[in-house]
Amino acid sequence: MNNYRIAVGVLLCSVLISSVSQIMLKVSANKTWPNRLAEYFNPMVILSYGMFFLSTILTMLALRYVPLSMSPILESTSYIFVSIMGYFLLKEKFSKRKLTGLGLILVGIFVFSF
Repeated sequence: MNNYRIAVGVLLCSVLISSVSQIMLKVSANKTWPNRLAEYFNPMVILSYGMFFLSTILTMLALRYVPLSMSPILESTSYIFVSIMGYFLLKEKFSKRKLTGLGLILVGIFVFSF
């Protein structure tokens, strides 16, 4: 049971890392670059893809103890992480529709967990 809880924490950490890297890619995409090479091979993009790789490794480690059926449920927390970071870092707005969707995701995670 202890390994299960640690694995759930590792999986959530993996989702958070992946969410941060998505925000970094969005920030990089919003910048103007002098050419395509600089656009795709700048330090922020390279670091973002490195973080995606780390996230993949952590997910693989977590799946040793977390049932596969629970993985998509926990990975859906990325919608919440990205939306919150988008609000604070990119000044994106929350519409009623988006808030309703995020609330339904939270309810789904809660229902599946208990």
